[in-house]
Amino acid sequence: MIESISAITLATHDMARAVAFYRAAGFEMLYGGENAGFTSFRAGLGYLNLIAQSADKVWSWWGRAIFYVADVDAMHARLLAAGYRPDTEPRDATWGERFFHITDPDGHELSFARPLPRAPA
Repeated sequence: MIESISAITLATHDMARAVAFYRAAGFEMLYGGENAGFTSFRAGLGYLNLIAQSADKVWSWWGRAIFYVADVDAMHARLLAAGYRPDTEPRDATWGERFFHITDPDGHELSFARPLPRAPA
């Protein structure tokens, strides 16, 4: 039985640019950095990793990584204040989460979300 995801590793053509984005989003860097070939950030109990790839490596849409945060609207405001432009505004979804999407500088789609409180029965 699968217990959890340990980490997700995303490719980047520009480690310094990617590190700046994830730091601005509030991820805590544990290893690597702007000039490293591999960088690791804490993501709750797991990890988000970045791996440098040469410019000839090309990728297209692969899916979406979703991260729960304490305050979706505050995360959205934080990214706006850092100069990033989320793809969507925060909104409540019919499946019971508040969320928004943003694409990182390398084209990886991320969502920041929080379960909505359940209405009393």
